[in-house]
Amino acid sequence: MSQGLTPVPVATGCQLPDGYRIERGTADQAAAMHALITTNLDAGHLLPRSLDDLARHASRFLVLMAGDALIGCAELASLSGTVAEVRSLVIDAGHRGKRLGPALIEALGSTARREQFGTLCAFTHEPTHFVRLGFTIVPHTWLPEKIATDCYTCPKFRVCGQYAVALPLRGTAVGSMTASRTSRRAAQPHGSDTSVLVLHR
Repeated sequence: MSQGLTPVPVATGCQLPDGYRIERGTADQAAAMHALITTNLDAGHLLPRSLDDLARHASRFLVLMAGDALIGCAELASLSGTVAEVRSLVIDAGHRGKRLGPALIEALGSTARREQFGTLCAFTHEPTHFVRLGFTIVPHTWLPEKIATDCYTCPKFRVCGQYAVALPLRGTAVGSMTASRTSRRAAQPHGSDTSVLVLHR
């Protein structure tokens, strides 16, 4: 089972447009997150989430606010003591095209680094968005924590069509040129310690 994350102050490395802010999710926002995720299941290739599940894990989410309206969210889920995953990333259709998604991913990366995770990963049908932020496409088998935690019980196991992307967090910042350069020139992983996983396609 995924471990809970200690709520921490949220900082973003990407400048948000005026009127937007990123904050830690709360159980009171579970209904708004549920509505946003459910509305975008097909368009975002998202997995369905129950309202109860979102309420229980609300503090693992960062939410994107426009005034009082919740218009985006993403979860930082712990797969192990060293690997965290971006889940349920979605931006309301009326607010896309403003680099809000990258800002949300950068905020998740900052939070993951403060929580001392070594690797940030995601499973996505559109890896380009993550590659632009320094992530690298990797074989699914390089993330055994994800396979053991979720994939074996998923009805789409082995036929999901998703790409695995990952970024080593030590010495890099999500979205930075340092992250991109490190990702491109990285070598094979060293042993089985995923906290020092160096990734390449």
